[in-house]
Amino acid sequence: MELAVNELSRLPGIGKKTALRLALHILKEEESFAENLGSAVIKMRKEIVFCKKCNNISDSEICEICANNKRDENTLCIVEDTRDVLAVENTAQFSGLYHVLGGVINPIEGIGPNDLNIKHLIERINMEDVQEVILALPATVEGDTTNFYIYKLVKEFDVNVTTIARGVAVGDELEYTDEITLGRSIINRLPFESSMKRD
Repeated sequence: MELAVNELSRLPGIGKKTALRLALHILKEEESFAENLGSAVIKMRKEIVFCKKCNNISDSEICEICANNKRDENTLCIVEDTRDVLAVENTAQFSGLYHVLGGVINPIEGIGPNDLNIKHLIERINMEDVQEVILALPATVEGDTTNFYIYKLVKEFDVNVTTIARGVAVGDELEYTDEITLGRSIINRLPFESSMKRD
């Protein structure tokens, strides 16, 4: 029991008390519940891969979004991680493609540009018919630093660089922003240069 509680408490947002409640709940259920839960987690860990095109999690080489020929291939939305893809998708206001960086530049934690999926982004812009890049990173110092770094690289191309409108409060993560606010932020995006001047 203690081993299960310790492992569950390693999950983000799960403390010892919550982990204990979860472990007790699993004990109350049929044995098949624990077996199905365990096998589902193992299957997910073994079979989920990163999309070769956008770096989103996927169960195949190319994720469903990138494989959908109804999406606007000319527009790329740059996000920090998969949670942000889900947040933007839930707004139903964006029909383009994504590029998942896998984090943001954070020198304090030892995360630099080379640790992120930025090089592949530049390759995509160079090889694909990308006309607009939407910077949809968190409204934090790290997010703004990453936005500016990418902007400096992308402005060398004939690409329109925009950012989501700041209906998203400073310091907010996209995944915690309500769908209406995030949806409006996507629709009312503005040129990245004007966002720098305003700040």
